[in-house]
Amino acid sequence: MARHGGGRGWYGKMVGAALGVTVLAAGASVWTAQAGAVGGSSPESAASAKPAGDVKPVEVTIAHASDKGERGVNITIDDGPDPVWTPQVLDVLKEYGVKATFCMVGTQAQAHPDLVKKVVVAGHRLCDHSVSHDTAMDKESQSYQSKQILDAERMITEASGGVRPIYYRAPGGAFTPYSRSLAASRGMRPLGWNVDTKDFERPGTDAIVATVERELPNGPTLLFHDAGGDRSQTVEALRRILPWLKDQGYAFGFPVR
Repeated sequence: MARHGGGRGWYGKMVGAALGVTVLAAGASVWTAQAGAVGGSSPESAASAKPAGDVKPVEVTIAHASDKGERGVNITIDDGPDPVWTPQVLDVLKEYGVKATFCMVGTQAQAHPDLVKKVVVAGHRLCDHSVSHDTAMDKESQSYQSKQILDAERMITEASGGVRPIYYRAPGGAFTPYSRSLAASRGMRPLGWNVDTKDFERPGTDAIVATVERELPNGPTLLFHDAGGDRSQTVEALRRILPWLKDQGYAFGFPVR
């Protein structure tokens, strides 16, 4: 998500919950059920269902393009999962038959494994958004960056029942050459954005919609949020933006890998 100031980010107060807690292993049965559900939704979404052991390096450059080509758009949802807003976002995406990429914060994934599983079963993709959403982590040591990225990868994978994140989005875009290389070595393509909807600031539904319409020529990857406060404006904006994009002839895809 875009930088909002405040350095360490608003998740800092939540980290104490249980960094050492391991999600109760659902084992191969959960993985099998999720892989079947995801694979059955569309050929593209099957790529989101990768067992934890299937790690292959990917491109280190920051992805912006869509796998649907020039008329493709990528819906990306940051900072969750959240028990209030993530289900509502999922409902809107389902209503319009849209798949999205959910960039999850490790502590949130660990706290709400049921929602992580729902995201995967619905055919969406997972993205590592660090452990604690520190928007200044590019100023920290490599060991700190490594812990933020790898611990979040583990938390999300455990919460999902074995499905790995396949992208890494640095909080606030705080990438470094080291963090990009580390993520790519773990099979997580660094993920950027082209359209920052500013929905985090709650500017009003009309303003969020107008930003998308105005800035879509900048590129296909759109940034929204499903946590961090009242996201009702985001939900309503998506309800308007998704059919508008379809009417404009856009296809919904995933960021390139």
